[in-house]
Amino acid sequence: MPAERLQKIIAAAGIASRRKAEEMIVSGRVQVNGQVVTELGTKADPEQDHIRVDGKLLQGRERFSYIVLNKPKGYVTTVSDEKKRPTVMDLVQKVKGRVYPVGRLDWASEGLLLMTNDGALANALMKASSNVPKTYVVKVAGQPDEVKLDKLRRGVSIAEKGGRRVRTAPAKIRLIREGDNPWLEVTIIEGRNRQVRKMFEEVGHHVEKIRRVQYGPLALDVPPGDWRNLTLLEVAKLKTAASGPKISLPPNMPTLPQALKAPTSKLARVPKSSNPSRPPRPSRSEKPSYAPRSARPSRPEKPSREAATFRHSRTAKRKRD
Repeated sequence: MPAERLQKIIAAAGIASRRKAEEMIVSGRVQVNGQVVTELGTKADPEQDHIRVDGKLLQGRERFSYIVLNKPKGYVTTVSDEKKRPTVMDLVQKVKGRVYPVGRLDWASEGLLLMTNDGALANALMKASSNVPKTYVVKVAGQPDEVKLDKLRRGVSIAEKGGRRVRTAPAKIRLIREGDNPWLEVTIIEGRNRQVRKMFEEVGHHVEKIRRVQYGPLALDVPPGDWRNLTLLEVAKLKTAASGPKISLPPNMPTLPQALKAPTSKLARVPKSSNPSRPPRPSRSEKPSYAPRSARPSRPEKPSREAATFRHSRTAKRKRD
């Protein structure tokens, strides 16, 4: 097996995150073949070298775990919190192996949160280029009109940390419950910090409640505070969503699978005349009438055999005379 960086080996073994592993190395808590290593970037072979963290020998790569959690309001999406607030790690203590949240939901947000120790998949899903769709149901204060909703669908400029402003990608938005404070379904392909809340603030509406109900191919199907393991098929679909080609669809248009499933009987048949490279055929009534051909002159009839013999004999007689 090729040598790998120590922090990557430690993270793969489930001891700590890669950043925390770097801190362990710098503080002298890691040994390779009996020698303390403090230099970042040092490589080792987990199958050949003896690696110890705090004196404990690593047992090899940890088995990957994938779970989906229904995060309740009042928990922060982090491994540890300086303010000692409850974290999502408190809800998954019975999970076999150490898992980490993929992305985040803020303290007041609820809903679907993916957690795993598969660092490669987590990084692929969180890349901006992955364009994995995320769907939320949102309750807003006041009734945004269609002009404001169309503005959100096209993309708005929001402020990020540090004051820099960025323009959001197009979103899909539809009304799911009317009222003085209506509920909307919002689908975005980005994962900026508090993005949905900031989007509605830009058009003058405060988000009162927000719940994520779908993440790529995963749908929220567990009670608040509960979790379940993903199936092998769901993991495969997640990996496809993270690495497969992306197709940008305009807002309020059917998704590609729905469009492909449309019954063929409802599809309009394209007439042959619509082909620009082929001129249309005229109908029977439009076909031009042609003048009949002129009659050919009749040929003179050939003389009969008896007439030809008589003429020949008279010609011969004149020559003798």
